[in-house]
Amino acid sequence: MIHIAQIGCGYWGPNLLRNFRNNADCQVAVVADPDENSLALIRDAHPDQKVTDDTNQVLKDPSIDAVVIAAPARLHHALAKEAIQAGKDVLVEKPLALNYDEGLDLVETAEAAGRILMVGHILEYHPAIQAIRKLLANGTLGQIRYMASSRLNLGKIRTEENVLWSFAPHDIAILQRLAGTQPDQVIATGAAYLQQGIADTIHSHLFYPEGVQAHIHVSWLHPHKEQRLVVVGSEAMVTYNDVRKELLLYTHTIDTPENAAPQPKRAEPQLLAYPQDEPLAKECTAFLESIQTRKPPLTDARSGLGVLQTLQALQTSVDRNAERVNLDEIV
Repeated sequence: MIHIAQIGCGYWGPNLLRNFRNNADCQVAVVADPDENSLALIRDAHPDQKVTDDTNQVLKDPSIDAVVIAAPARLHHALAKEAIQAGKDVLVEKPLALNYDEGLDLVETAEAAGRILMVGHILEYHPAIQAIRKLLANGTLGQIRYMASSRLNLGKIRTEENVLWSFAPHDIAILQRLAGTQPDQVIATGAAYLQQGIADTIHSHLFYPEGVQAHIHVSWLHPHKEQRLVVVGSEAMVTYNDVRKELLLYTHTIDTPENAAPQPKRAEPQLLAYPQDEPLAKECTAFLESIQTRKPPLTDARSGLGVLQTLQALQTSVDRNAERVNLDEIV
């Protein structure tokens, strides 16, 4: 039995707690949060759950095998490093840290200590995203031409981080996995309409090796909710609409007659079935399996560091008024 402690149980923490409590391979020994209101909500929802406001006591407890961190992003680096140095395996919510140097420090600390360090990029465990990966792997889509991702809504508006850091880690992680690499260069532009210095909407363009490009649009100042991924390949195209839970395969073809403009030949979209497993449950299971096998999880620290490097490059581009930024600048 794996004994887990969870640090942080505010907005997202209750979902993690529910999944770990429902998993037969672990026991949530304690939930730690300095906020008494958060602890009161946990007591109400789970009267049998031990809670504390003392994080240090949790980290010093030798009976705790692993720590799940769902605290504010500004605390990720310090809490994760303390947990690793205390001999714990760690699952930290996205982003891994708030800059590349802190992320690299966590990666190197975990590797030196022989600890599992996993990042909660939940959508990499989404069955629809995994189905798209299979379409790429079996050749159905051919070679990726370009990808486009949008994550738009009216709220939840953050005050500590802009919409790039709040929303885009999901999209960057998915695109990185599908492309099989990080981008070489990025361009991004944003605007802060509601709070000075905190961008509400950001458009990002990513340039990958071999000519693959991608676009990400994130906004919490949008009239309706939209979460959509489009992958255009040389043989077929696929779209996933997370609001409608709809995965569609398009087998359009393009005729290229001699001395004439290319002509598209449209095909009816095919609705693809995919498992309805809860992504967060799959993520939590992956963490426990990694603890047991000592094998890196899908969203290990190195992949999380890649996402962080891309995030920082995009933020640098926003700060430089949409200047093109090379990823190798972010080291």
